[in-house]
Amino acid sequence: MRLSETIIKALREGFNTLLYFLIMAVKEDFRNYVGKAGAVSMNPSQKLAVLGNGPSLKNQLPRLIEQKEWEYADMMAVNFFALSPEFTTIKPKYYILSDPMFFRSAGYTQRIDNLYKTLATKVSWPMILYVQHYNPEHFNYSAAIGNNPNIRIVPFHSTVFRGFRCVEFWCYRHGLGSGNWGTVIQNGILSAIQVGYKTIELYGVDHTLLDGLMVDERNRLCRIQSHYYDSTPAEAQPIFYNATNPPRPYTMYEYLAETAELFRGHEVLRDFAAEQGVRIINRTAGSMIDAYERNPMK
Repeated sequence: MRLSETIIKALREGFNTLLYFLIMAVKEDFRNYVGKAGAVSMNPSQKLAVLGNGPSLKNQLPRLIEQKEWEYADMMAVNFFALSPEFTTIKPKYYILSDPMFFRSAGYTQRIDNLYKTLATKVSWPMILYVQHYNPEHFNYSAAIGNNPNIRIVPFHSTVFRGFRCVEFWCYRHGLGSGNWGTVIQNGILSAIQVGYKTIELYGVDHTLLDGLMVDERNRLCRIQSHYYDSTPAEAQPIFYNATNPPRPYTMYEYLAETAELFRGHEVLRDFAAEQGVRIINRTAGSMIDAYERNPMK
């Protein structure tokens, strides 16, 4: 790299690092909520299994239940897993929500309301619920889950760091920064590393985000989204920004840019995990993630 390029890169990363701390100071704060809360498990150095909502989980869940995987690994679930019949069998110790639709009026649905009611009435075991610290509409999570005493609500930071890598990893070690590169799974992985897990296995993390893309006659970007809990074949639906009111469709450029950022985030997590001596194993057959060690469930 030429000297001029090195100087420009250093200036850009220096500016981005300063901007990150300014945004944190205005938008959030500098408290290590995840680290302070710690782990539910008495032995977080053991294995943690993260359950995504990709279609492959439909085949993996029965086998995880048959093997009673929760006896050998702590479980983390995401998004709408609580609405599945397996929820009270798996009894995940961790649950994580990060999509704006879970805490903003734009995109809020009856299904989301049912999710919170399920958490309120069915969680009879100790569980940490991770939610975004950034909450501009002051959504009351405690009220939404009926003040269930078994659930501890722990916020995680949502500002993505861009700047010097050494500063970035310092932030992650101290509970700052964010895994919010585009999927709830990444927030889950980062939180698991921060509370001390040394082996993290991924199930149902297909990330087949380019499958089924199309543009309809109204010039809206659409995709066939398939989840493990779908009971009927999915149809192509517009992809919306849930944080806008009313929600607006993504453009092709925006979607591909966010998808690229998502996969970049997995590479960042891979490198941070290696620094922390953490092993991340992708056990999802057919997953499009190429950043982690692969050992698909047989």
